[in-house]
Amino acid sequence: MCDKKKFNIEYEIKSSPRILYSFLNEPNGLAQWFADDVSVREQIYTFTWDDEPQKAKLIAIKENKLVRFRWIDDEPTCYFEMEIIQDELTNDVALSITDFATDDTIGERKLIWDNQIEYLISVLGA
Repeated sequence: MCDKKKFNIEYEIKSSPRILYSFLNEPNGLAQWFADDVSVREQIYTFTWDDEPQKAKLIAIKENKLVRFRWIDDEPTCYFEMEIIQDELTNDVALSITDFATDDTIGERKLIWDNQIEYLISVLGA
């Protein structure tokens, strides 16, 4: 069982799901906003920040909809997920983030996601 608590945040993104999806699952797209460098080999993504690599396994994928990763060195039931949600009536697009953090780090993790998504929005020009 994961000792960390699951949390979810949602961001409105002015982009088509197809374009947004390429920034969520392709190494080149992720390297533009999520990490300094991203490489992938056999479903294992290596995310590098400040020359410190972290590996995550891609554990779920739905084209133009969702990607879910599990950090290799984290608890097996913890993951982070990025899901594209499109309103059927308005066609508005949102990006839903699901992640896990300890009680004392949830606020910090949310701030990190806020900054990353703000950067993603600027890269998208949305």
